[in-house]
Amino acid sequence: GSSWDKCDFETNLCKALPKFNLHLGWIRRNGQSGMGPPYSDHNGNESAYFLSLSSEMQSSSAALRTNVFLPTDEEHICQIRFHYWVSQMSGTLMVGLQKHSEDTVTNIWQVSGDLRNQWNVNTITINSTEKYEV
Repeated sequence: GSSWDKCDFETNLCKALPKFNLHLGWIRRNGQSGMGPPYSDHNGNESAYFLSLSSEMQSSSAALRTNVFLPTDEEHICQIRFHYWVSQMSGTLMVGLQKHSEDTVTNIWQVSGDLRNQWNVNTITINSTEKYEV
C-alpha cells in the first residue's frame, strides 16, 4: 500500500519541510494578500495559503529544502506531487535531488516562465538507495 502525506501551508509549513523556517526569499501568503497573482490557490480558494517568492527576489534565486527522506526499495518509490505557478516574470522553477553521499544537487526537473498564468501540477518519482533531500 502507499502512504500519502498531504501537505498544505494553512497552519505552517508542511511536514516535508523543516519547521516553519522559511528560507530566504519565500513568503507564505494567500490570494488576498494584495501582492498580485495568483489570487487563489490551485482549488480557487482565495484565503488558502501557498508559498510565493517575495518581490525582492526577482533577480536572484531562492531554495526550499525538504527534511531527509529515507532510502527507497523495489516496492517503495517516493512520489512527490506538487502544484506550482510560474509567471513569465518569475524565471525557472527547478527540483533538485541531493543524495547523502554526494556534495552536489542534481537537477531532476525544471520548468521556465509560463505565458498561461495558471496553476499546474506535477509528480516526480524518486528512487534512491540512500538517504536524500529534495
